Amino acid sequence: DAWVRDYGPIFVVGPGNRLAATTWGFNSWGGKYPPFDLDDAAAEKMANDLGVPIFAADMILEGGSIEVNGAGTLITTESCLLNPNRNPHLSRSGIEMRLRGFLGVEQIVWLRDGIAGDDTDGHIDDLTRFVDESTVVTVVESDLGSPNYAVLQENLQRLRHVRLADGSALEVVELPMPAPRLVRGEMMPASYANFYVGNEVLLLPTYDDPNDDRAVDLLQRLFPDRKVVAIDCTDLIWGLGAFHCLTQQIPAGA
Repeated sequence: DAWVRDYGPIFVVGPGNRLAATTWGFNSWGGKYPPFDLDDAAAEKMANDLGVPIFAADMILEGGSIEVNGAGTLITTESCLLNPNRNPHLSRSGIEMRLRGFLGVEQIVWLRDGIAGDDTDGHIDDLTRFVDESTVVTVVESDLGSPNYAVLQENLQRLRHVRLADGSALEVVELPMPAPRLVRGEMMPASYANFYVGNEVLLLPTYDDPNDDRAVDLLQRLFPDRKVVAIDCTDLIWGLGAFHCLTQQIPAGA
């Protein structure tokens, strides 16, 4: 499958700046698109090819379902991680225990749900992304008649109540949504939040929409040390993903 974010290894950096890979089970977003045995085997092979230690977690987890700030905080959604099509044998506390143990996070923030048309059951990478350790962008819908309006408002309110480990408030910046994208009458999960942050650039999916320029300007202000490169994704989104879904970064390590 093209969406390596979700089945590839999730890399961590340990003491001495040593690189390691955590590998998680993959069941094609709750068993939606079998067969997925080769996708599930890819993370271990990728890690072995890189020659890094592997820590295998006994849990289904897609990389697009979590967002971390690198300082102990992780954001995810109830609709995805608590969905019985992933880990029916695990409670919320059991899932949190594995996230803490394998990813080194301490604080877990739960949002409610994802955007309409998202076949992943609500991945965070279409919703809320860290800009730095204490700042996120989160998508909001201005159209009160949109199926996304209430869900995104609830996510926004939850974020506004978050206090980080040092007691400070999480800074929340609102990111607009593009107009609904329909393909053959089916809603596509078009979102500006599915950007990829590279070493020198930020790849931003755009949709030939009036809000494209707003998204570019906002993210360029938030990432002044990177060039925001807008690339039209009106065709790519038909595959139900964009640049973040297509990528999985590897920290430099030692």
